[in-house]
Amino acid sequence: MTERPSWRHARAIAAAAGASAVLPPELIALDRAVGRRIAADLVTPIDLPHFASAAMDGWLVVGDGPWELVTIELPAPGQARAIVTGAHVPAPTDPGVQLAVLRSESGVVEAGVLRSTVADEPRPGHHIRLPATEAERGELLIAAGTRLNPAHVALAAATGTDALAVQAAPTVALVFTGDEVIESGLPTAGRVRDSFGVQFPALIGMLGGRVVGASRVPDHHDETVAALRDARADVIVTTGGTGGSSADHVRAALLALGARLLVDGVAMRPGGPTRIAELPDGRLVVALPGNPLAAMVAAITLVEPLIAGLAGREPIPPRVMRGPAVEGRAGSTVLAPYSEVDGRAVVATWRGAAMLRGLAGATGILVVPPEGVREGEGAESLPVPWLVAPHSAVEN
Repeated sequence: MTERPSWRHARAIAAAAGASAVLPPELIALDRAVGRRIAADLVTPIDLPHFASAAMDGWLVVGDGPWELVTIELPAPGQARAIVTGAHVPAPTDPGVQLAVLRSESGVVEAGVLRSTVADEPRPGHHIRLPATEAERGELLIAAGTRLNPAHVALAAATGTDALAVQAAPTVALVFTGDEVIESGLPTAGRVRDSFGVQFPALIGMLGGRVVGASRVPDHHDETVAALRDARADVIVTTGGTGGSSADHVRAALLALGARLLVDGVAMRPGGPTRIAELPDGRLVVALPGNPLAAMVAAITLVEPLIAGLAGREPIPPRVMRGPAVEGRAGSTVLAPYSEVDGRAVVATWRGAAMLRGLAGATGILVVPPEGVREGEGAESLPVPWLVAPHSAVEN
């Protein structure tokens, strides 16, 4: 077996594998667009607002008061009509005539005549929203690559847009392996509770993918081959079966299907047995270890750049965190869950390959090089996706 690539190299391979098969954007209705990344600039085809309107309930008044109440659309000078917030304010035929809106609470009507009860109201143009005060036609409103929030979607609707082109959400099929796994109740000796099926669909969504299927297979070669062969998705993510024992069949199953191993293990702890492969038909496979922490840190740090590449975006960039000294491991990158306290990393106590307690309370994953990190020295880190969820809210 060839030397395992470094974590950094494996991450670059994952990103490149996705980018080599980038998926086209999807056109989706506005009510499904929140949380997705817009694929092209949104330029408004109209002024915002596109017509003059009342900003208050009250009366549209023309010229100086008092004003005679009328019901016509455009009163003459010295006249007024009732108006509600958002109603159209017509342009005066004489540009020298001033229009305004007198608020309901600032006027009184007696014998069909409206008078202002406030000395300085209304001023010319008062409480009238003019066209193009928010944006002019042709102005950029949302830049390509922006993750859409509810206000973005509402803004798009205001421009008359019904659907938006968004970056693809790669489809993901999950294949869980393991004879020892039970799905409910208390595990007996030799059995373990399933820790993947209950959370991996949500985790994949946070990483930018969309889970379209999940299956469970026993530790058996033929059934593992069948599960990988039959999974219909852009990406197949497996858990377990990546070791070298007689119960581990994922690597052999990939080779039996003619897969090309892009990453055949990674020089990292935990998660070293992680593999990335490409099937002959172009589907990508990320085979994660069976230990819970190992699988999750591998997914967060290696599945995310692969999905990002498929979607046509850059992976989440690491940032530098400072903290206490952390011992390295010769020849391997150590991935350590940590909590951020006063701008410094506090590495979790519980970070064994099978432990989830440290990750559950973590704000990020510290990337510790083989030589370790000295006290106060900076180290790269990646956020846990449930705190930032940069690509989540993808419809499932």
